[in-house]
Amino acid sequence: MQATATVLVYSDDSNTREQVRLATGRRPAPDVPVVEFVECATPAAVLKELDRGGIDVCVLDGEAVPMGGMGLCRQIKDEVFQSPPVLLLIARPQDAWLATWSRAEAAVTLPVEPVEFASALAALLREKRLQGV
Repeated sequence: MQATATVLVYSDDSNTREQVRLATGRRPAPDVPVVEFVECATPAAVLKELDRGGIDVCVLDGEAVPMGGMGLCRQIKDEVFQSPPVLLLIARPQDAWLATWSRAEAAVTLPVEPVEFASALAALLREKRLQGV
């Protein structure tokens, strides 16, 4: 198992980014690597980090301003070669269909519920490990 996994967290709200960090802890599950975070507050910063490489999973805030995580996810899936899996933070469970439109691999509702979030993040990290990417 790799020593660490790099998780990019995009939100214009520092409180949302903190919720993600706290819900994850050092690692979201015992069978996945320790997590290191890359935090981004703008879409341009997200694209720059993805171009740099090394991101294992993206967590995108669907309610971010000026560009929501759903639109950014769709752009990433269209423009970034071998884009990492995306966990989308959505406002309401009814928004799950929009997460599907954006091509996110998973979605959880805001505010971040630690057990649900950690479970979804761990599942994406396991899947990435199984794919060997």
